[in-house]
Amino acid sequence: MRATGRVLAAALAAGLLTGGCGAGAPGGSGAGPSGPAGAAATDAAGAGAASAAAGATPLEPLPAAVPAALAPYYAQRPGWQPCDGGFECTTFRVPLDYDRPGDGDLTLAAVRAPAAPEGAGREGRLGSLLLNPGGPGGSAVEYVEAVARTYDGGVRARYDLVGLDPRGVGRSNPVTCLSGERMDAFTAVGLTPGDQGGIDALVAADKEFAEGCRQRVGSALGHLSTVEAARDMDVLRALLGDERLNYVGKSYGTFLGATYAGLFPGRVGRLVLDGAMDPALDSVTGNRTQAGGFETAWAAFARDCARREDCPLGRTEQQVGEQLTALFATVRAQPLPSADNGRRLTGAQATTGVIEAMYADYLWPKLRAALGDARAGDGTALLHLSDAYYGREADGSYPNLMFANTAVNCLDLPAPFAGPGDVLRAVPDFERASPHFGRDMAWMALTCAYWPVRATGAAHTIRAAGAAPIVVVGTTRDPATPYAWAQSLAGQLESGRLLTYDGDGHTAYGRHDACVDGAVNRFLLTGEAPEQGKRCGR
Repeated sequence: MRATGRVLAAALAAGLLTGGCGAGAPGGSGAGPSGPAGAAATDAAGAGAASAAAGATPLEPLPAAVPAALAPYYAQRPGWQPCDGGFECTTFRVPLDYDRPGDGDLTLAAVRAPAAPEGAGREGRLGSLLLNPGGPGGSAVEYVEAVARTYDGGVRARYDLVGLDPRGVGRSNPVTCLSGERMDAFTAVGLTPGDQGGIDALVAADKEFAEGCRQRVGSALGHLSTVEAARDMDVLRALLGDERLNYVGKSYGTFLGATYAGLFPGRVGRLVLDGAMDPALDSVTGNRTQAGGFETAWAAFARDCARREDCPLGRTEQQVGEQLTALFATVRAQPLPSADNGRRLTGAQATTGVIEAMYADYLWPKLRAALGDARAGDGTALLHLSDAYYGREADGSYPNLMFANTAVNCLDLPAPFAGPGDVLRAVPDFERASPHFGRDMAWMALTCAYWPVRATGAAHTIRAAGAAPIVVVGTTRDPATPYAWAQSLAGQLESGRLLTYDGDGHTAYGRHDACVDGAVNRFLLTGEAPEQGKRCGR
């Protein structure tokens, strides 16, 4: 999912090893958004998406012919070599700046799982299928290596599954900003400052993060945008020998895929965009409506928790919400001890830990246990949920995910806030959208205010006129990419087909819903898109 600043970037943190971005785990309770907060959040997201799309500038396609200055990049012959236990790896060059090709290059890494072993016959092969797990910042190389052997057998038999780490991500010139020790400090800084001292501490942390990126990345920091990553995908498409791009993108991967479609509509093959982003939203509206999405997911969790014997927060949805608010206040006032090398759970980490569990309902039992432990004074389990969100390893190191996420987001859209004063004015609207998470998420969005390079993108619609059918998948109670975003994107795309999953969690394809999986697999294998408005789930 795309958000601006440190907000909720780790779309795949909840599910990389089980299928990426919420895939790979069974659907859960079926509890829906109930009560005023859930309904208000859903309504606000829909209204915000509709109004933003009406006023946004369209993304214009690039010329169909490859410019002469880019021809050497499209003519490369990368050598695929065996790697990583049965996969094939390669690297290839792309221009650092597409407006100045030849004036510095980046080297990008890709992996593929061939459709059939060499010599076993390739009858019925449909080409390559690029997969992207989201983020921005999720490694598609790691994702393909994690899911290739468990991907749908029919799809797996007829496509080479390909993962390309976007520029700045994974094995492709990865962005780094802070040491593990300084990231620990960054994640612990309070997100609900009650006085000027708290505001100063948060601003100092955001500035340190931004300065660390500037020092370590240099001029490449200004060339990590989604538009540039989409152009890189077109170079790879050509090098793979495919006339059209076939693609499954989850969460932020939908924004990347839709951007490709907008730039190269004539080269669109079979595109699936699952957990859709809405490119028409400005950064303030996007962050606020995303807060509403997490409130909707929380309402579903609270309703489910209240009817379970092991729910530590109460026996009604209202009690569960009130006790969460009380617990957050307690931890902000006095961080809780943990069993993890003397680390303590801060209020910011408590909020992040709860948010992490909203990505997938199979994490709800773990969250119930963690909240019970926290109420009893032990912050260990909730701290580990927060660590999972950021991808923190047991040795205290952090992956490239969160650094790349911020770098891409701060380029793709102008910062939502220019400083703390803007945040303070926006907090009431955020709290109306999300009583439990809105205030924190407003302050989370401050990071880009101090970014060392200016944004190169802006909110826009994507029509992709003339493209083949594009399947957009939306989950009704998706926390990170609210359902209204999928509705908006499908409506913008001239050939968009909306496939709805009525359920919980982030993304739908690959989560063992036979209806969703069947519709997507049929599209990938035959090109037959689901009928407009098809619904699956409960």
